[in-house]
Amino acid sequence: MAEAEKQRRVLVVEDEDNIAIALDYLMTREGYAHDRVSSGAEAMARIRATHPDLVLLDVMLPGVSGYEICQDVRMDPGLADVKILMMTARGSAMERRKGLALGADGFIAKPFELKELRAEVRRLIGSGPA
Repeated sequence: MAEAEKQRRVLVVEDEDNIAIALDYLMTREGYAHDRVSSGAEAMARIRATHPDLVLLDVMLPGVSGYEICQDVRMDPGLADVKILMMTARGSAMERRKGLALGADGFIAKPFELKELRAEVRRLIGSGPA
């Protein structure tokens, strides 16, 4: 029962401040514990350190791409239960297939509706604490 009551952790990996602020607002409103990194280089260290339930992962990041981070997470057996929701402004079918082929659990095109993002986050990790 304690597992269901545990606050879900979300790591936002997003380099654009205006998008990160909107995601921060949504995660706070939904009751998720969350933090943010703005570069691909920081992402893997933070994922390993905090072991979030979900990574909201931008595809186009400075340094290391979201695809590379997704692949690195999937190659680490200790992170097998971490869900990945990729976000990209280039939301073509090919981009989506590539993200899902690399192990992403979901893929959302920017700009997205907040309710669409909320539905995807809930689908992957459930809602925040009641």
